[in-house]
Amino acid sequence: MESPREKLDVDDDSRSGESEVGELSDHARPSRWRKILKPLGIGVGGLIVLYLLLVGISWLMVDARGDVEFFDSRPGEHRPLVFAHQGGEGTWPSNTLIAFRESIEIGADVLDADTHMTRDSELVLIHDETVDRTSDGSGEVRDLTLSELRELDFGYRFSTDNGETFPYRGTGLGIVTVEELFSEFTDTRFGLEIKQTTPEAATKLCALIQEYGYEGRVLVSSFDQRNMDAFRDSCPSVATSATDGEATRFYVFQLLRLSGFYSPPFDSLQVPEYRSGIRVLTGSFVDAATRWNLPVVPWTINEPEDFDRIIRDFDVDGINTNYPDRLIEYLDDR
Repeated sequence: MESPREKLDVDDDSRSGESEVGELSDHARPSRWRKILKPLGIGVGGLIVLYLLLVGISWLMVDARGDVEFFDSRPGEHRPLVFAHQGGEGTWPSNTLIAFRESIEIGADVLDADTHMTRDSELVLIHDETVDRTSDGSGEVRDLTLSELRELDFGYRFSTDNGETFPYRGTGLGIVTVEELFSEFTDTRFGLEIKQTTPEAATKLCALIQEYGYEGRVLVSSFDQRNMDAFRDSCPSVATSATDGEATRFYVFQLLRLSGFYSPPFDSLQVPEYRSGIRVLTGSFVDAATRWNLPVVPWTINEPEDFDRIIRDFDVDGINTNYPDRLIEYLDDR
């Protein structure tokens, strides 16, 4: 018969054995994790090294583009250049001769306008697809002839006091054609956006630029890639800005510090400060553009405090504004 003392010894031995097994298990567990984490760490480390290598290669691959004639310095101009958006639609009726004339009179450097094609294939300057917002008429520009557009009053709806007064109604402000713009302003730079999504408008604009010999004085932009592709094919010597898709790709590549792997097919970047809540105009964005020798023009900047912040923080080449008078006053007072 087993004595109580012997039984206790057996129980103690049993517990001791269990304890040793537990200790072994505790020691074995970290060992298993090390086996898992070690190759994972090596893999992550390898990816980091690869990424840093790619960043270095990207930096070396940047091949700065040649200077863009459009942005060449001229005596008496502002830096950054003052782009009068739609001729300065905050102060004068959009895309009208009075807006263009007044902007040049006060010292704007670039007349920025938007082009659409009429039903009879004339290129006219108007921002919207329809005439409803800026005239006393209605309908899409593409459905109207130039003669029909000439009958409309493009100063009719303009007001600077929320509709209390309409100072330009009945003053004879009509639609302006691209040819009229080129004919009157013979020593001015133009920023022209192709709004209408038809390659025919792009090739027509190219022909007019070549006819007037304005290849070095026009900067063409478009949100639509088809328009831009058609224009570049027709007018490779005329400077173009990035399309929406091209600017997005450039933004992503520079965000990853890999802009050297994206060869820009454009000559400048006209971008908003923010897009869908994401800040586009950043120090790294402007730095990447500078390495590629791509002038940067933010739009549409209207307030003096924003002029001050952007010019102080970024080396931009131009500012597109609805109020060229405000921007010129700010720059002249610096």
